[in-house]
Amino acid sequence: MTHISGDRHTGPSRRALLLAGAGAAVMTGCARSGANGSPAAATTGSVTPSPAAGGLTPGVMTLFKDPGYNFNGLLALGASGAGSAEVGEVLTAVNTINQAGLSAQSYVDTFRKLGDQLLKPPPGAPADGQTKRFRALRAAQYYGQALFFVLGSEDPGAEEKLYRAGRDAWDAFCDLCEPAPVKAQVPYGTTPLPVWFFRPDTSNTRRPTVILTNGSDGQNVDMWTYGVSAALDRGWNALVYDGPGQGQLLFVDQVVFSPTWEKVVTPLVDWLTARPDVDPGRIALTGLSMAGDLAPRAAAFESRIAALVAMPGCVEPWLGFPPEIRKILTPDKQETNDIWNKEVVPELPPEVAAVMKKRFEPFSIPAMLEARQGKLFTDFYTPATRIQALSITEVVGRIKAPTLVLDYEGEQFYPGQARQMYDALTSPKDYVKLTAAEGAQLHCSPMAPQLHCEVVFDWLQKTMSST
Repeated sequence: MTHISGDRHTGPSRRALLLAGAGAAVMTGCARSGANGSPAAATTGSVTPSPAAGGLTPGVMTLFKDPGYNFNGLLALGASGAGSAEVGEVLTAVNTINQAGLSAQSYVDTFRKLGDQLLKPPPGAPADGQTKRFRALRAAQYYGQALFFVLGSEDPGAEEKLYRAGRDAWDAFCDLCEPAPVKAQVPYGTTPLPVWFFRPDTSNTRRPTVILTNGSDGQNVDMWTYGVSAALDRGWNALVYDGPGQGQLLFVDQVVFSPTWEKVVTPLVDWLTARPDVDPGRIALTGLSMAGDLAPRAAAFESRIAALVAMPGCVEPWLGFPPEIRKILTPDKQETNDIWNKEVVPELPPEVAAVMKKRFEPFSIPAMLEARQGKLFTDFYTPATRIQALSITEVVGRIKAPTLVLDYEGEQFYPGQARQMYDALTSPKDYVKLTAAEGAQLHCSPMAPQLHCEVVFDWLQKTMSST
């Protein structure tokens, strides 16, 4: 852990660039990084380097040869420490998938069946006991794993049904918590935000509270792993919510991401400050994955945030896409969509097309609905410009709250952006880089969420005690 206080391509080269560069890179959803965190040339196949090359993912951490599937598998495996997965269940699923032949279909089928299995109570278990509670939490994790790849399966139209299965499992878990989180609908435009407010007890003691913000494709269960459990253990409240482009608002209400995330967070702060069990002077805000862009945007305009954590720092989500993909976008909508539909789409391998469907659906409801019909979206321009609009380079300097910027050795999605954010901040600030020596490398430290939470909540506790 390290701690410190162009031009677009045209002509025949485009096809070669897309197939050789973007194809492999987009399968990880990001610009590929080398062992030292610097951009590296994309290659096909596994991203696992040999140990002799000083790679960040030695063979013992390789669950799947494909980097995109491997990253998701590592997230599930790491969640075991918080009770939101089980090592044996995950590794058994990995073996089953590899034996069947790794594909979106085998991945979805295996994890969906595991979720279904866990919702059936074991013989002799009480209907409303702790066994049912944590089996439901793990089921939510496994449904989320299946949901991530369902658009590339033989039944992409099952996306909403699979989301609802995971949501039902999450709610079943929440209902059996002691105390159960308060469920509410917080006003936001014409579509309210569903929230789950966790607290250590029902005493109405005013406590510090953390608002946990998910990324572009996370589910509620991820917020348990990356914050709720740690907050409760420290006697804090924790608020989980679905914002636009996330969870219920995306898959059911069909609301895409908003670049003005302060309009999302401010109603949440209003709701919290009206509660007798919230200390209004100690409300923190965290952002995981792409929310490392969203949460800082909100804090730049919402002055009641007492502390901010970006996990990792992100200032330009559009740069998380490979340059070969970004070069498709031109200032002209018709020209952009002609390039996409006539030059790019015909050459995209099916597995890359599936990833593009997944990456673009939170920014375009037509793209999501087309993907559910097994089709690739035809309007590239609209979602691409929405992603571009998430840039916060011009507002980071407005943030007044003390801020912790996390970074990760081998960060695959937003390499270099955490340090860029840290350098632009004018508020009290800290920078922490989680490393391979700790097993905490790669985007969001998928293998070390407990360590991740220790770093975040130790910093929050120290920072909030001095505010």
